[in-house]
Amino acid sequence: MLQSLKRLMFAVLLGTVVAPMAQAAERSINIGWTAWSDAEAVTRLVKTILERRMGYQVKLTLADIALQYNGIARRDLDVMLMSWLPDTHADYLKRVGDDVVNLGVLYTGARLGWVVPEYVPRDQISSIEDLRKPAVRDKLRGRVQGIDPGAGLMRVSKNAVEAYGLDDYELVSASGAGMTAALARAVRRHRWIVVTGWSPHWMFGAWKLRYLNDPKGSLGGLERIHAIARKGFYRDHPDAAAMIARLWIPLGDLEAMMYAAQGTSYQDAVEAYIEANGKRIAYWVTGKL
Repeated sequence: MLQSLKRLMFAVLLGTVVAPMAQAAERSINIGWTAWSDAEAVTRLVKTILERRMGYQVKLTLADIALQYNGIARRDLDVMLMSWLPDTHADYLKRVGDDVVNLGVLYTGARLGWVVPEYVPRDQISSIEDLRKPAVRDKLRGRVQGIDPGAGLMRVSKNAVEAYGLDDYELVSASGAGMTAALARAVRRHRWIVVTGWSPHWMFGAWKLRYLNDPKGSLGGLERIHAIARKGFYRDHPDAAAMIARLWIPLGDLEAMMYAAQGTSYQDAVEAYIEANGKRIAYWVTGKL
């Protein structure tokens, strides 16, 4: 009798512990992200909404972009919010396309390119083709400052090096932060530099910059940024999937948020945006206008 009572009490106690743990697991989402300015802004925006408005626990997993696609396909990750289509990430998506689900467009008007400070004379560099000039190469020290090696931007930049015959240039890998740090140093010293860039990015609010013309189209055209989820995500978390599917942010709003984050933090910038855009956020969450 005493043993039976102990077993009953243990079962009750176990139930009180396991049930909340199971419920917490059911309301947990793992989002893959990359340390790019736009990725951090959008990812923290989604995380904050899911946690504050929808009761989810959200884990952010920092990973190379290629690993994120693989993680979504293997169901190690639930969502990624940085799929550049139709060109930049086409190869990544082709490899895993049957194992992921596209939740829709988050923002439009994005682009990739090679960027120089505005003080670099246009009559000397207006196009990527101009980098072949010996005098220009000397001023640039034969370097194009890139970002992390797994990024789609680096893949197409390697294509540009080949297409424009820039074999005597070094495409330097670094993090996104490393790229902007190199740009900041060059601007302070009024030195020539070419960096691999993209829009949206806060650097266009910080400095006067311009894209180099790309007559061969090696770096692609305008892009749309999509949310990609693992198969079964919509079934497991229908409200979260619907919220992300409804989310669309104007490019200007995103760039303003990213620039504001440089003076405070991405979390502060996200919370300010949510506070200033209550009706928009409410629609994303509920689907009601």
